[in-house]
Amino acid sequence: MSLEKLIEEALQEDIGPGDETTFALIPREAMARGSVVAKEEGVLAGVEVAAKVFSIADTGCNIVTRKNDGEKIKVGDTLMVVEGRAAPMLSAERVALNFLQRLSGIATETARYVEAVRGTPVRIVDTRKTAPGLRMLEKYAVRMGGGFNHRFGLYDGILIKDNHLAILRGRGMGCGDAVRLAKSKKTHTLIVEVEVTSLDQVRQAIEAGADALLLDNMEVEEIKAAVKLADGRVLLEASGGINLGNVRKVAETGVDLISIGAITHSAPSLDMSLEIEPI
Repeated sequence: MSLEKLIEEALQEDIGPGDETTFALIPREAMARGSVVAKEEGVLAGVEVAAKVFSIADTGCNIVTRKNDGEKIKVGDTLMVVEGRAAPMLSAERVALNFLQRLSGIATETARYVEAVRGTPVRIVDTRKTAPGLRMLEKYAVRMGGGFNHRFGLYDGILIKDNHLAILRGRGMGCGDAVRLAKSKKTHTLIVEVEVTSLDQVRQAIEAGADALLLDNMEVEEIKAAVKLADGRVLLEASGGINLGNVRKVAETGVDLISIGAITHSAPSLDMSLEIEPI
């Protein structure tokens, strides 16, 4: 879905047949200036998305962005200024802020994890645990926070998960068998990654030719053992049970990637407001 289509649907969801409050109170000819102001410090993401919301609502409005995506912002910073007709500005306010606050929240949460592992070579990566319809934007926000993107969908990589293995076990196949089967059917551009929960599975997957291993919910000492066992032969990704309190210890084990679902599915929105004045 294009960004414009996504925004149009979001506006339609909120405004529906019409903004009854604005229709009742605000003259069509009324003009206003709106300033989007940060009420919480963090990392900005989505300023151009918010600008697009206002410009779709009022094609004649004038927008000046004061801060750029990826910048650190502090309380009181003016992020953007919109000048135009008051009615569509009021009608678009919540949709614009919803996008901007959500994406900035994701960028800010990502930045916290990136800062926590600073000085190590590990990359903080996202997951597919995103809000339906918002994946491209949320993964963009992760990048603005200094993180990296994992798969965008089921189409751009092979990741053999526990439920795949559960089905295959019913057919007499193990972890190594799954890797070999996937490699026999994949196109040459795809890597094969497999979720493992034990050192025995680590051995099986490496021997079968896996390109990457997802170390799922392993304790730090077990991750260290997996790193030693892999000896640089495969890419290692740690995931599950990782938070800001222990991410540094996981990073210091020597894994290549740490995937954090919480940076998208649980990031709190960053507080912002639209301050409007008549002109």
